[in-house]
Amino acid sequence: MSGTRRDFLRRVAQAGGYRATYLTMQAMGLLGTAAAAEPLALEPGTPHGTKVVILGAGMAGLSAAYELCKAGYDCVVLEARDRVGGRNWTLRPGTRLDMTDGSRQICDFDEGLYWNAGPAESSASPSRSRSIPIAAHCCTIRRPTAASRSSCAKRSTTRGEISELLGKAINRGALEEELSAHDKERMLAFLQHYGDLSPDLRYQGSTRSGYKTLPGPADEAGVRREPVPLGVLLDADMWTAMLFEESFAQQATMFQPVGGMDCIAQAFASKLGRIVRLGSEVTAIRRTNNGVSIAFLDKQAGRHDAIEAAYCIVTIPLKVLQGIECDFSPVHRAVIRDVDYANAVKIAWQSRRFWEADEHIYGGISWTTGPTIQVWYPSDRFFSAKGILLGAYAIGGQADELAMRPLPEQFDMSRAVVEGLHPGRSRELEKPMAVAWSKIPYSLGFAARFRNGQESEYSLLNTPDGPFYFAGEHLSQIGPWQEGAILSARRAANMIDKHRRVTDVTNAKP
Repeated sequence: MSGTRRDFLRRVAQAGGYRATYLTMQAMGLLGTAAAAEPLALEPGTPHGTKVVILGAGMAGLSAAYELCKAGYDCVVLEARDRVGGRNWTLRPGTRLDMTDGSRQICDFDEGLYWNAGPAESSASPSRSRSIPIAAHCCTIRRPTAASRSSCAKRSTTRGEISELLGKAINRGALEEELSAHDKERMLAFLQHYGDLSPDLRYQGSTRSGYKTLPGPADEAGVRREPVPLGVLLDADMWTAMLFEESFAQQATMFQPVGGMDCIAQAFASKLGRIVRLGSEVTAIRRTNNGVSIAFLDKQAGRHDAIEAAYCIVTIPLKVLQGIECDFSPVHRAVIRDVDYANAVKIAWQSRRFWEADEHIYGGISWTTGPTIQVWYPSDRFFSAKGILLGAYAIGGQADELAMRPLPEQFDMSRAVVEGLHPGRSRELEKPMAVAWSKIPYSLGFAARFRNGQESEYSLLNTPDGPFYFAGEHLSQIGPWQEGAILSARRAANMIDKHRRVTDVTNAKP
């Protein structure tokens, strides 16, 4: 095909719209992308016997062990839970959910259904996908759909209303200094197309927002949706929801493994094998003349044990680490005690897939008010009989407010929200499950929150404390995303390897 890149992108836009064009430009290197994952300095080689103990089998701990083992290190991963993944947790029939308030729930979804109680998606930009190299080999990845049609209606109406206002301003001479006569003519033509305006530059609604009644044969032209009133579009809550997917961390395209997010963690664990020791709760972290000594409770054997190593990577959430006896420097201990963690609450329901069968919603999010915030529609197994609807998702203070209520009350609030969005359908909700991450043992929150002014504390934890190296989502600018945890772990592994190589050279000198 001949022509310029501009011609090619114009054809892509005509065929696939904005998203297709954006992703094509990104693939062609015409847009800025996320910073690439830090290159691994580790090289596969003969085992050299350097021992590293890694505390925590979340995504940071698992990925660090995977990379270090390939480079010849002797690794042990201690995990207090009876599973891997940390906050990457998928609940399936029979899963027990215990919280620190003494509550217990047993998942009794129908066989084959599951719920991602922690992360529900992974980014797919090239630099990010490389952060989980093992996933492509060990689990099947699926791409969730885009947001629900209601978001398209809001976005289309916003484009139309803003285009009309800007067109009026241009015609009244408001931008005479900014636009030449030729540019003014071109801008008005653009606004007419961009906002789907009438020839006199008025927005009267658009089929881009969809139809109340779909077109059909003969004279069935269909009935388009009414535009959202401009006053509603200017509401701050409306903007928060509409622009959500345009924030950097939420942009298309997202992926998730078929069968549940924890398939990624399980893929790592299957490669690591006996290196990962489940049911090993760390009770003390100490330094020695030659490295570290880690005391832990072997819950399976019912006895206390200890392990020594040259290095230690600590991926335990700081909120949990605060309660463990440790031999860190005074400044490191002070910072660990001073970092806050945010809460997140999710409530899931099993249901007939009424959102698909009756309302043609396939994946995406609906936004609500007060403390439940969002309803998520599943992006797996479209057109099947039943699915898991996320009937509430809240973070921060709103999550704390929701988590303070008894579980039955939380379920009632979630049911009411679904009823408000889908009248008459809340009666189809069954088998609810709720997780409050501030109450999950060995997590005590879903993400670290460094306050303004804590930049030096963040930097300090990103530097080693003697033989101790720290890693996890809390030491990444990406925040609670799994990618942040993995990139942080790669950095810690690189620093350990660099230190070992320098030490080996120093010790080899006569």
